[in-house]
Amino acid sequence: MTTTQAQPARILVIDDEPQIRRFLDISLRAQGHAVRLADSGREGLALLATHGADLVVLDLGLPDMDGHEVLHELRAWSAVPVLVLSVRADETGKVAALDAGANDYVTKPFGTPELMARIRALLRDASAAQTTSTDSAVYDDGRLRVDMALRQVSLDGQPLALTRKEYALLALLARHAGRVVTQPQLLREVWGPTHQEDTHYLRILVGKLRQKLGDDAASPRWIVTEPGVGLRLRAAA
Repeated sequence: MTTTQAQPARILVIDDEPQIRRFLDISLRAQGHAVRLADSGREGLALLATHGADLVVLDLGLPDMDGHEVLHELRAWSAVPVLVLSVRADETGKVAALDAGANDYVTKPFGTPELMARIRALLRDASAAQTTSTDSAVYDDGRLRVDMALRQVSLDGQPLALTRKEYALLALLARHAGRVVTQPQLLREVWGPTHQEDTHYLRILVGKLRQKLGDDAASPRWIVTEPGVGLRLRAAA
């Protein structure tokens, strides 16, 4: 009888310390994983967008951008599990990373058996529906195109200039196109966990986004309000 071997897990390591990258590369490959390495946040995001990953190991102290910013950008278009590695052992830092979208947090220095066990647990628990490919990171209904890997939006073939929060809102809705995203979730992911009651922020931002899209609130082409619940972006046909 022929035994079918499972595909190796694709793990992306984003860390600016050469010795940590080398150690993780050797350790993870010894476990049968396929590994890619990045020494900056921008390089890591680019590798994730172009090659995908089943898990990201992320250092918070990067030379070009803070790890929390990497998490924020990554979560705009990918649900890949993220394991944070950091020398920051304070509870506030851990909570901030988890609120920003990390799945687990390990402080440096770390024990290799524990780290590998946590990685195995995250890979085991990863949803089959996670959006880790560039194909699933694009919303395109023929008029409105949102490329969440490249962070580009176009309307009728023309680039659409959005503010950071306008883009974050649109990308979040695009990730869940056809499904209602609740007001608390929208507020938490766009403004942070301390703003889940600030619904007026959301009303103002939706109004500005609709204006740029030319979307009529009374008869919406794209952004539909579900009264008392949240918002839904019409699914691309």
